[in-house]
Amino acid sequence: MAIPFFKELKIGGYLIKQKMLGRKRYPLVLMLEPLFRCNLACAGCGKIDYPDAILNRRMTAQECWDAAEECGAPMVAIPGGEPLIHKEIGEIVRGLVARKKFVSLCTNAMLLEKKLDLFEPSPYLFFSVHLDGLKEHHDESVCQDGVFDRAVSAIKAAKARGFTVNVNATIFDNYPAEEIAKFLDFTTELGVGVSMSPGYAYERAPDQEHFLNRTKTKKLFRDVFALGKGKKWNFMHSGLFLDFLAGNQEYHCTPWGMPARNIFGWQKPCYLLGEGYTKTFKELMETTDWDSYGTGKYEKCANCMAHCGYEPTAATAALNNPLKTMWVALRGVRTTGPMAPEIDLTKQRPAQYIFAQQVEKTLTEIRKDEAAAAAAKQAAKEQKASTAA
Repeated sequence: MAIPFFKELKIGGYLIKQKMLGRKRYPLVLMLEPLFRCNLACAGCGKIDYPDAILNRRMTAQECWDAAEECGAPMVAIPGGEPLIHKEIGEIVRGLVARKKFVSLCTNAMLLEKKLDLFEPSPYLFFSVHLDGLKEHHDESVCQDGVFDRAVSAIKAAKARGFTVNVNATIFDNYPAEEIAKFLDFTTELGVGVSMSPGYAYERAPDQEHFLNRTKTKKLFRDVFALGKGKKWNFMHSGLFLDFLAGNQEYHCTPWGMPARNIFGWQKPCYLLGEGYTKTFKELMETTDWDSYGTGKYEKCANCMAHCGYEPTAATAALNNPLKTMWVALRGVRTTGPMAPEIDLTKQRPAQYIFAQQVEKTLTEIRKDEAAAAAAKQAAKEQKASTAA
């Protein structure tokens, strides 16, 4: 229990410091995407639908460390794409740990056993293995048979080597509460913590039919938590975030709480939405029109209840309302009775679509870089020939 307490203590101290400094907006977790390339093509993923020229791009180790320093968040989550594909991933993680950043390396675990030697166990390093459910459900979710077995084998191998391992599950529609409860029982038997989040309705995801709306999300999580009464599921979430998923809290999202840095730059406004990019974190914080995003404000945010927007809200609420936090911790998540009022959607602004524009802009930059590199290579070749003559 020493490692989680150490982590909670450090992050709690960071939150208290931000409050004492009177900061209105500050990051809690940096979502660092050093590449978009993945070795799976999941139906609910909206992160890998790019041309090869973009999928082949990588952030350097130095760019990753600079992003962590620039952002200043105490924790760095490394999703992707699949980060274990990145040839410098071991160096990137070592550099972040050396900077005393808590690192959550998010992986589908297809390569984890093979690459465990790249890492060393540390209270600052956590593997977060993508596992959407038990074998049949998970393999269907990731569109490939055998992935569940490889992920579970990798989890056991990592734990045997002394690493801390959690699993993260994305929840979609038509997933019965009873099956989710069986999955949570399995994670307890496996000895890992678990984080769960309703899937965000990525506009580019191949499967658009199975994203949950907010009403279905709340009902589903109430049913799941009701089945968990008396059990000791090890959630990697705050009690207030779980209470929010069950419809008992009326929260607005905190999009700056988990800012995203990837090969395009700093992503506006959050990890889930790509509405433009800035070159620096400071520019992201100062130029983003934060009030124009969130449920009730923007059509793309209408059904979002994802952890990256609402866990920071719950963390702030816990800091401001310690008695409520304690009450939820003592009695557990309420699974009956009236829900908190839903946010009015009648005044939200319509969605804007800039994906194609962003892709074309980046491809143009890549072509310019390639042309410049080719010209420099040719000039060097001609200079060498001239010198030889």
